[in-house]
Amino acid sequence: MLSAPLLFVTQVPVRPDFTTIGSTFGNHLADVQSATRGGDLWIRYPDGTLKNLTKAAGYGMEGFQGDKAIAVRDPSVHWDGQKALFSMVIGAPSKQYEVKTYHWQIYEITGLGKNDTPKISRVSNQPPSYNNISPIYGTDDRIIFTTDRPRGGEAHLYPQRDEYEEAATVSGLWSLDPKTGDLRLLNHAPSGNFTPTIDSSGRVIFTQWDHLQRDQQADADTYDNAEYGTFNYTSEALNASKTTRSEVFPEPRAEEATLGTNLSAHTFNQFFPWTIHEDGTEGEVLNHLGRHELHGYLGRSFTDDDAIMEYYGQYPRFNTNSIQNFFQIKEDPTRPGCYVGIDAPEFSTHASGQVVEICAPVGKPASQIAVDYLTHRATASYTEEGKTPSPDHSGHYRDPLPLSDGKMVASHTTYTYAESNSGASKYDFRLKTLKKNSQGFLVPDQMLTSGIEESITYWDPDQQIKFSGKLWELQPVEVKARPRPNRLQASLPLPEQTVFQKAGVDPLVFQNQLKAKGLALAVVRNVTSRDQMDRQQPYNLKVPGGVSSTLDGEKAYDVSFLQLFQADLIRGIGGMQTPTAGRRVLAQELHEPNVWNANGQTSFIEIAEDGSVAAFVPVNRATTWQLTDPKKQGVVRERYWLTFQPGEIRVCSSCHGLSGKDQLGRNEPQNEPHALYKLLVNWKANQP
Repeated sequence: MLSAPLLFVTQVPVRPDFTTIGSTFGNHLADVQSATRGGDLWIRYPDGTLKNLTKAAGYGMEGFQGDKAIAVRDPSVHWDGQKALFSMVIGAPSKQYEVKTYHWQIYEITGLGKNDTPKISRVSNQPPSYNNISPIYGTDDRIIFTTDRPRGGEAHLYPQRDEYEEAATVSGLWSLDPKTGDLRLLNHAPSGNFTPTIDSSGRVIFTQWDHLQRDQQADADTYDNAEYGTFNYTSEALNASKTTRSEVFPEPRAEEATLGTNLSAHTFNQFFPWTIHEDGTEGEVLNHLGRHELHGYLGRSFTDDDAIMEYYGQYPRFNTNSIQNFFQIKEDPTRPGCYVGIDAPEFSTHASGQVVEICAPVGKPASQIAVDYLTHRATASYTEEGKTPSPDHSGHYRDPLPLSDGKMVASHTTYTYAESNSGASKYDFRLKTLKKNSQGFLVPDQMLTSGIEESITYWDPDQQIKFSGKLWELQPVEVKARPRPNRLQASLPLPEQTVFQKAGVDPLVFQNQLKAKGLALAVVRNVTSRDQMDRQQPYNLKVPGGVSSTLDGEKAYDVSFLQLFQADLIRGIGGMQTPTAGRRVLAQELHEPNVWNANGQTSFIEIAEDGSVAAFVPVNRATTWQLTDPKKQGVVRERYWLTFQPGEIRVCSSCHGLSGKDQLGRNEPQNEPHALYKLLVNWKANQP
């Protein structure tokens, strides 16, 4: 039925769907309540034969799950198809009330052939006391993975807490050379990165949780008499003092806080497909797709300008199929540049929902990319309690896998309701092939196993739990050699190359100097040029005494500065007297000393008359910004966190880079940014 073997994992069903192994976020925890022991790494051969690889290699326990019990996740096959990476946690409480700390660690398995004896070894030099998950092989055989290791390794900042529920999260995307121990942070994600993969063009594709908003727990403490105990640390330092809570960016999320202003309350929450190069440079949403191409509703930032409007589908766009999220992304090997994933609710379905597809090959404009619903839209959510399921709801799907022979496999459950709040899980994820029905939508076809059953007991650790039944079958990957893509390298665009030549500065020498100083450089050609779909923030912009991009008869906004903010782990919870471990990110005005000094000891960078900006930015730390008026009041706010690498020169043509045309129907700006020229001349004059 299938032309190649499949690796997959089994998992004892976990009913709670908040920060457990099947959840959309916070799924990296290794305690037995989050990831019940008793699952294994399996392989299914084309003739249907199954082999329990972890058991064959001497791992795991039958029956009672004690100190040698395991759970496994995230298999990923090497380019040559002969070995694979996966994550495994070993150990469980051996007696009631026993509390121990467990961590997911990365392992490599060889001997995948039907007659081979598999061998498993722990990957060397990985962070030993943190949860390391979702490993993949880079094109150079470095290992790219996510981990909850703090951004700079500071134990007192552990764990990083997300911007939503202040639950523990992974800190971003990392790269490890197992031979040397060289460990690099590729992408600092305040709320988390998930399930990386490398596509056929060499792009690292992953899901990022974008949640750049103010703290909802702090709002609850302020307005609802909640008892989260939110407060601020004065810095990220170990001995930092504690102070009352405050926030400076972006707009308030609570309606009460915007009373008497022209600001709309701002909330932001999505899981979108992102890409970076393997060295961490050139990070952006896949093909510059954003809310304006994918979401069905967007709020507006200001309330006193009718030209700034909320979006609910009232003006046309190329993509007519909106999605909220894009999880568990896999490229179709038969159609390079086409990616399948899952649009699922945040809670209640174990990150399962609708199978969707986005075809976004390198170079295709976002304004010409559409979402294709592969399963019926009814599968994107769950049936409300007490109601009859829609006849179009074929169940919930996760871990979709397009195969090299053109087939599609997914983990599927027939259960259409939300997960129950008590008792055993109602979700019965099984690996199945998919086929098209009479409407052209994918539906389940054939099961790939007859069901894998276990009978186990374990301490959770207070109570002894018994389970007997079929295990979840998750995360299939095809065991097959595939071409190793070329490693992508960032290149300096022609307008900026010309500026370097005119300033008499060698770009490579300049980048090496940036690396030595721990700096990166961000360049924007014309901040007044805005994407034509973005009518939710001011788009009639002009630089006083300079360039203007405005529509006749509409209110125009002066923009004079780009203000930088950095992600500081300074929000605490639990109260100042007995704070809970870990920190949440807050956006703070740029103050990192080397960057602050390089920018002339200011977070406000002046916009040149041609609309260009050139600013030094922090490296390996999430960064964001806003355009301000001459009085330094916010006009247009960035909605994403971005990470820069040492020596990176990142060029954006516009402030909201164009998905097609700008607000005046123009292509992306091609001006030689004057701000870059001034910065380079000044830099050259101050070098030894």
